[in-house]
Amino acid sequence: MSALQGIRILDLTSYLLGPFATQLLGDMGADIVKVEPPEGDVVRSIGPAPSPGMGGIFQQNNRNKRSIVLDLKQPAARDALLRLAAKADVFVYNVRPLAMARLGLAYEALAAVNPGIVYVGAVGFGQDGPYAAKPALDDLMQGMAAIPSLFERAGGGEPRYIPMAMADRYTGIALVNAVLGALVHKLRTGEGQAIEVPMFETLAQGVLGDHLMGRSFDPPLGPPGYARHLSRDRRPFRTLDGYLCAFLITDRQWRSVLERIGEAERMQDPRFASLQARTDHSGEVYAWLDATLRTRTTAEWLDILSAADVPAGPLHTLESLLDDPHLHAVGFFEPRKHPTDGTVLTLRPPSRWSRTPSEVRCLAPHLGEHSEELLAEVGYTREEIAALLESGATTSSPAARPR
Repeated sequence: MSALQGIRILDLTSYLLGPFATQLLGDMGADIVKVEPPEGDVVRSIGPAPSPGMGGIFQQNNRNKRSIVLDLKQPAARDALLRLAAKADVFVYNVRPLAMARLGLAYEALAAVNPGIVYVGAVGFGQDGPYAAKPALDDLMQGMAAIPSLFERAGGGEPRYIPMAMADRYTGIALVNAVLGALVHKLRTGEGQAIEVPMFETLAQGVLGDHLMGRSFDPPLGPPGYARHLSRDRRPFRTLDGYLCAFLITDRQWRSVLERIGEAERMQDPRFASLQARTDHSGEVYAWLDATLRTRTTAEWLDILSAADVPAGPLHTLESLLDDPHLHAVGFFEPRKHPTDGTVLTLRPPSRWSRTPSEVRCLAPHLGEHSEELLAEVGYTREEIAALLESGATTSSPAARPR
């Protein structure tokens, strides 16, 4: 039995934040019903695909879901969504709240058919602030949360974005936490509720949690900015034959490494003598590390650092990450046969559970693959489904499974 078995989540999300979050919930056993417009989730068309609408990013963020197409501009499709919502535990969306209201799908509309529903909106900005109606995507959120400026401040040249959808994934995990917390409350009390998970505030909390520093106090005890994180030399270290990632922090680690390379006396240097001193002099400390690590090979340093119990490892590329021996040993990469699209390399749920393990039950669905199946589950007759198909309120994939 999975942790969320028996929980149905109606998923009106697209792009990455919402689909990533609902996939995590699906891996935990929830029944994820992915509601898509007739053109489908826009991410379906990104990157190479074995068949139309089944690109890699979509495949990696939409497993363990069933897809239904509903053209919510049509009243009949809205009615179908409300019938689905009446039997759901959670409703997740990332359409702007004003658009949801125009569609007649605000919290009050769903609570009217299901008072216990947990209604969760992934929004760009908190809805009680001046940015409430603004659109939001990952790059914008990274920028407004000051992340690109940190690269510039750390001596990395012009501001730049982290080259992955970090804001979407970070906020997606916050959305999962919100859903799980609300489900605990619902299971205890039977009460549903409306929740908003704003990207901007979520990212700002993460950035300032590290960098508020002296501005945590009134009056301030110093400027914002964590010196170690903002050191120009905080980067993978060059070795004699490549690069190395390592983080020495405790006095014990420093002492152990210095003893192994014949420089134990360096701990008497006031700049190296304590964690606070090394933080205050992080530029000089990193500069020394940079020069020292260039004198031996990556393998030699990994042996030394491992013996000293220092977190260390090689600098992977995307290609070498796919060949990492640890990931292969723990079964992280799982080639699976898709019913229509050949073999798909899936990434297994990272967490391990002793009683209710997460699992990949099915791969990403085709657009509308389960439209007819899901409509039948909420009481539509064959004739009514045929009428919805005829009107375009729903569509059904050629890959649809027979009911």
